[in-house]
Amino acid sequence: MMTAAGIHAPLALLLCFISSAACNMFAFTEEPSERAGKADGYCSRILRAQSNRKEGSTEFRLRVEGDPESYQPGSTYRVTLIASSPSYFRGFTLIALKEGTEGDKDEDYIGNFQIIDEEETQFMTNCPPAVTESTPRRRTSIQVFWTAPPSGSGCVFLKASIVQKRIIYFQDEGSLTKRMCERESLYGEATDKPLLDCCACGTAKYRVTFYGNWSEKIHPKDYPRRANHWSAIIGASHSKNYVLWEYGGLASEGVKQVAELGSPVKMEEEIRQKGDDVLTVIKMKAQWPAWQPLNVRAAPSAEFSVDRTRHLMSFLTMLGPSPDWNVGLSAEDLCTKECGWAQKVVQDLIPWDAGTDSGVSYESPNKPSAPQDKIRPLTSLDHPQSPFYDPEGGAITPVARVVVERIARKGEQCNIVPDNVDDIVADIAQEEKEEDDTPETCIYSNWSPWSACSSATCEKGKRMRQRMLKAQLDLSVPCPHTQDFEPCMGPGCSDEDASTCMMSEWITWSPCSLSCGMGTRSRERYVKQFPDDGSVCTLPTEETENCVVNEECSPSSCLVTEWGEWDVCSATCGLGMKRRERMVKMPPADGSICGTEVLEVEKCMMPECPIDCIMSEWSEWSECNKSCGKGHTIRTRMVKLEPQFGGDPCSETIQRKKCKIRKCSRGQANSDEKKRRKEQREKRRSKQGRTEVASEHPGCKMRPWSSWTECTKMCGGGIQERLMTVKQKFKTTQLSSCKDRKEIRACNVHPC
Repeated sequence: MMTAAGIHAPLALLLCFISSAACNMFAFTEEPSERAGKADGYCSRILRAQSNRKEGSTEFRLRVEGDPESYQPGSTYRVTLIASSPSYFRGFTLIALKEGTEGDKDEDYIGNFQIIDEEETQFMTNCPPAVTESTPRRRTSIQVFWTAPPSGSGCVFLKASIVQKRIIYFQDEGSLTKRMCERESLYGEATDKPLLDCCACGTAKYRVTFYGNWSEKIHPKDYPRRANHWSAIIGASHSKNYVLWEYGGLASEGVKQVAELGSPVKMEEEIRQKGDDVLTVIKMKAQWPAWQPLNVRAAPSAEFSVDRTRHLMSFLTMLGPSPDWNVGLSAEDLCTKECGWAQKVVQDLIPWDAGTDSGVSYESPNKPSAPQDKIRPLTSLDHPQSPFYDPEGGAITPVARVVVERIARKGEQCNIVPDNVDDIVADIAQEEKEEDDTPETCIYSNWSPWSACSSATCEKGKRMRQRMLKAQLDLSVPCPHTQDFEPCMGPGCSDEDASTCMMSEWITWSPCSLSCGMGTRSRERYVKQFPDDGSVCTLPTEETENCVVNEECSPSSCLVTEWGEWDVCSATCGLGMKRRERMVKMPPADGSICGTEVLEVEKCMMPECPIDCIMSEWSEWSECNKSCGKGHTIRTRMVKLEPQFGGDPCSETIQRKKCKIRKCSRGQANSDEKKRRKEQREKRRSKQGRTEVASEHPGCKMRPWSSWTECTKMCGGGIQERLMTVKQKFKTTQLSSCKDRKEIRACNVHPC
């Protein structure tokens, strides 16, 4: 028959393999040879222990922020282990295991965990790839970062184990296991990080287009209406020896100035100082406001080139106003594994923090980070005051999209995979668009738009465009012209113009035909010039579309205006309220009261209110320190609450003033002083005698109380203690009745 000890010992070992918390529940000694074993052997024991799991628990959940089905190689994700109320757990283990492996080799563990809170989590001592708790205690959640492995790593299992009392929970197919596979590229086969040497031949030319999607409609929380904008975009095509910015790195001075001030000047200076590591500097203008429809303002774009050495592309732009938030691409590799050039790359962008300012909202006051933090992506769990905050930890809605399209290839290509139809069409379209015999060693800006024709009539004239020579890489190879001319004629004179209609711009839309519900509206344009051949213009001169003024129309409904602007916050600091109103344009037709809300009120949070220093009352003035002649007396007070958030500082805590009892006669001053000292000595002796008498214990004589020790805390409540020790024991005394004594008291109880 197996004993109780025999039953519990294997469970104790299993618990200890799973979590450091479990080891604290049992007292047993592990063999030294096992403790000194290899890390991978210990990790494999953890995995083998999973066969003894308890199935079917739904009270614990492993979650990856945004709940993605796939991972982007090299990207960082927030991983959370959650216990649903009222459950909790004491210990845990978290691993990332490559699909199809047993976990008995170091290479079976892919990706890298990063500790967020060292007081909560740590790497397991005997299994470095695993994360476990720092201290065993009740908890309902933990968080760590996980950086996905490089491209080609395949699928990964994020697995968690939970220790609750003496029960271990595992789930291979449930809420404690998350399977993710590498995200496939939708546009070409651009290589992912880590950066590989490029094997492509020739050069390629790309166009990058930035589509801002940061608007009040999509990101309504605390959206800054007045000053929202994207700063000027700055970037470069470069080699792997140069890093503009990267997650986990520190921002350079150039990145800092873009992130905090929106200024690209220092960043461009840093880029140009890199010499041969940079092929093209990428620049686009700032956008005020941040979002406008594409039919009002075209998306900004720029062209750049790449070659075998400088095949990476990076850029950044600040979303303003913000503490130090940006979006961009870092070292996007346009060279493919098949030794070709990626045809198209599309990326949705979320904001990242440059680590130079600690603000948490769009318009937080400047608060420099000291020391400087590392660059990291913003998450929806960063701070409750963040405009991207989501208590559920959902993914942040992208604020922009960038599209990088290949528009030309030059030189002999050596891609392993034959060109597809899209590759061929893209190159042919570029050749038809512009036959350019520019040597590869000459780097130009883009052509300017064509000027107006020199002739306003049907006589032949000419028009011109220009470009700038930015760099001549080989002085022995001449660079061709920077100006280009072509023949032209006045408006309506060319053969092409003669066979087409010339239309005016559209006139603005008419008012909606109905004041309530769905109606129609129209707009018009006219023919500016008919074809010379007498044919009829077939282009429409009028457009009609539906319009809705008020969706809920009934005899009891009313017509209201759009909401007005929000009032300023009612508080200048701390928590306040703000409101906005709208007006009733048309009351209900049946004479009833308009039931539509015309007033909205919501909370607003301003910077913390300053808290002034609070002092106690002054004590009474002390006695004069001299019995005759000139002396002084003092009074004191204490600091009850230190100033916070810029509040008024504390004033003096001690005051002194002169005092004079009486004149001292000659020789009397010395005698009076001696007399005063003698009286003080006698007082101390009598006080000490009283203390010793009070300190007597039955059967023993005690020493006086010692002085109070230093307080263990400066604020928030600490402890002081003092001791009384035995000075002499009488022969008739029992051991238990004569002991040292200790007293404890609270100190520094004022808030920090």
